[in-house]
Amino acid sequence: MLRKKPAAAGFLSALLLAGFAVLAQAQDYAREQRWADEILPTLMVGDGVWLAQGNGHKFLALYTVADKPRAALIIAHGRGWSPDYELYGTLRTRLVDAGYTTLAIQLPVLDATAKLVDYIQAYPDARERFQLAVDFLKAKGYRNIAIVSHSLGATMANQYLIKTDDHSVKAWVFIGIINGLEEMFRIRIPVLDVYGSDDWQVTRWGADERRAQILKIAGSEQVVVPQARHFFEGREDALLRTITAFLDRVFR
Repeated sequence: MLRKKPAAAGFLSALLLAGFAVLAQAQDYAREQRWADEILPTLMVGDGVWLAQGNGHKFLALYTVADKPRAALIIAHGRGWSPDYELYGTLRTRLVDAGYTTLAIQLPVLDATAKLVDYIQAYPDARERFQLAVDFLKAKGYRNIAIVSHSLGATMANQYLIKTDDHSVKAWVFIGIINGLEEMFRIRIPVLDVYGSDDWQVTRWGADERRAQILKIAGSEQVVVPQARHFFEGREDALLRTITAFLDRVFR
């Protein structure tokens, strides 16, 4: 026999559902469009493509093809930024020079005042965007695919990798990850954990624990870039050398 839920429980469930409905509306599509409007008119390297989600929303991705690529990389930015903003523009263009096709994707953004915790409700949306990026690259004929992600983008990539049933991604680079790692035992691919010696405390504090987790996976490593901050200003060359050395070993 079915038990009737207490009225208080039903009321609480209704409140939670209403709260999530409000949060789901908080994604700032207009802000995404503003980023696109700034990027596309001056785009010098790569092509802008639009990927469509199940809800009909289209998000921007910047697709740049390398000459005789070893693999294709999904580039994932941090909180509130765009796929071409500073560090991400550097990664998506210079990794092409290193022999890797790149697809830099626009991840969900909220209002500029949103805190990190506010982005939790956007994780399902981010997972869908990663999957659409994977599908795009597979349709282009790529079978060697990796994710290169930074900050909150790395956290979102973590969420995708532990919940997807598609095992097309063969390697994962996370740069300056925040909020630690979740369910690392589900990730069976080589990973590179790279961060700066002067990175945010939230990244540096969990480094020992992350290292213990990732070293259980063959081919994985953790690298600290000396004198580098969270966005690697002035230390981009050292970061790129670290990333390409790892990827070259994975996709040799």
